[in-house]
Amino acid sequence: MAKVKFVPYNKEIEVQQGENLLEVARKAEIFIDAPCNGNSVCGKCKVKIVEGKVSSEKDRHISDDEWNEGYVLACSSSVIGDVTVEIPSNASASMHNMKIEALSGERENKIFEKAKKQILDKGMEFETYVKKDYVELDIPTLNDNISDFERIKRHLRNKLGYNQVFCRLPMLRKIPPILREANFNITITHIPRGQGKTTIINIEKGDTTNRLYGVALDIGTTSVAACLVDLYGGKLVAKASSGNAQIKYGADVINRIMYSTKKNGLHELNHAVIQETINPILSKMCGDSGIDRDEIVSLIVAGNTTMSHLFLGIYPDFLRMEPYIPAFVKPPFIKASELGIEVNPETFVYLAPCVASYVGGDITAGVLSSGMWDVDENVLFIDLGTNGEIVFGNKEFLMTCACSAGPAFEGGEISCGMRAASGAIEKVTIDKKSYEPKVTVIGNDKPSGICGSGIIDLICEMMLSGIIDRKGKIVKNLNTNRTRFDEHGIGEYILVFKEEYNLEKNITITEVDIDNFIRAKAAIYSGITMLLNNLGMDFSMIDKIYIAGGIGNSLDIENSVKIGMLPDVERSKIEYIGNSSLMGCYLTLMSEDARHKLEEVSNSMTYVELSVEPGYMDEFVSACFLPHTDIEKFPTVKELLSK
Repeated sequence: MAKVKFVPYNKEIEVQQGENLLEVARKAEIFIDAPCNGNSVCGKCKVKIVEGKVSSEKDRHISDDEWNEGYVLACSSSVIGDVTVEIPSNASASMHNMKIEALSGERENKIFEKAKKQILDKGMEFETYVKKDYVELDIPTLNDNISDFERIKRHLRNKLGYNQVFCRLPMLRKIPPILREANFNITITHIPRGQGKTTIINIEKGDTTNRLYGVALDIGTTSVAACLVDLYGGKLVAKASSGNAQIKYGADVINRIMYSTKKNGLHELNHAVIQETINPILSKMCGDSGIDRDEIVSLIVAGNTTMSHLFLGIYPDFLRMEPYIPAFVKPPFIKASELGIEVNPETFVYLAPCVASYVGGDITAGVLSSGMWDVDENVLFIDLGTNGEIVFGNKEFLMTCACSAGPAFEGGEISCGMRAASGAIEKVTIDKKSYEPKVTVIGNDKPSGICGSGIIDLICEMMLSGIIDRKGKIVKNLNTNRTRFDEHGIGEYILVFKEEYNLEKNITITEVDIDNFIRAKAAIYSGITMLLNNLGMDFSMIDKIYIAGGIGNSLDIENSVKIGMLPDVERSKIEYIGNSSLMGCYLTLMSEDARHKLEEVSNSMTYVELSVEPGYMDEFVSACFLPHTDIEKFPTVKELLSK
């Protein structure tokens, strides 16, 4: 046995000799950023051995100076004796992303209002299916001595016309004490099921008919966002987001699927998303708004297919293996108590239906909120999250595909990347003569890293100012101290010197980062191309492009075109619509008509598997350039670069 001590956390754990250091940290509940899930690819799990030794080998992620100072990669190190391990702040940087933040923003509120108006304009009802009724029951006597539940059923039958009333055991246990505490004057929350049937899901003392709440929840691979909604009219009471705690098991769905196959892996992933992420978000929103969790009686959830499986604790490994078969696309209604979600235990959880292994309920919810299912124009919908999903169509057809973009759009696999949260650099400009940058930071805070929108700006500005060539390689011998090269010849650009903000390390972007991002943007562009090719169409036939996802509100459309992520079309056609998945959940929460339309949308989408499409890899490789190997596809960028 060996003792492993982690500083500055002052935690100590006893383990078997030979155990992997990253796994030991996880056992000790010490967060170490490991986007590649311990495959020695990303280099982010760098830690310092301050006392004792581990078995480790130096690789390209560890410089000579760092190696001499005791730095190793936790994922490729084994415990061989008592050891003290220092966790640098950058190795646990994603913990910053785990902080729960209250969402705000006039732009986002306007998007929600627009989505609501769209439902109303189409003649769809916009009201919850959950009902609340205040009832004054007859007090039992020797002459009227029927059971408590029969007393409730009698009242609902005689006063409200429900011939059949149901409730589950947890609710039955709640009835006797509440009736007597309330002197038999209670408010019943119930769900009518047609033909005189209803199911009781909550009972409260007194008249609380003015309080009825639900939650819309988007489970992203990197981030989880939620809004608490007053079900009377759909007013947003609170909004919050957090990093997905599953990130400690890998930044992308493939790494998480692989982790789920390990002993207790599926349980740990399910626990991370529900107990470590969703429940704290719910607690934050309830605390901020003064709402009891038992008052939340409806929950609509959307996520990609892998997140949906992990949310329900369903083994997902077959999603990644040909022929890529999910366990389900449309799960049944589930009670919150079955999942351990801390709302009213009787709350029904509705999970948005998926389409295929890599097109999930987040996309069907996004398409619902976009309204593209009811227009004549040809609409291109692109979700720029940890996975890149694309839908093209109109009210006549919907075709979809998924691109292996990876987590770069949310800061994953980027050395100083982070999601769009407080402290993230979201906008960048660079002076073309001095190569000096100017940055805008979310929350006007001290910069902690750079998010997707900032990375797009940065790469575009570096290209236009001549810091990088069209392959994404940093040009040598520039007259600036912002660029440097390591012993392997890999270049980096220093966006923020640590001395500027009293940081522990510089905020940089390396050639490896740039290459990762170029591959991500190439996956999107080539996916769009293949989808249109399948329909015998081209970019000129696109009438509207909607950009959705967690990339951030500061996405610069012009820069997105300049780097070759989006097609070079008229810019007025392109619009960022925010977290469309969360909006789709909100509409489904408030409208049964919207829920039926959501299911129609999922059933009508035709999925194209790009991995088996002839010519896809050629399209992808061609797009791994700034903006593209064929500059003629980007006439406005060609003109700009020729100046």
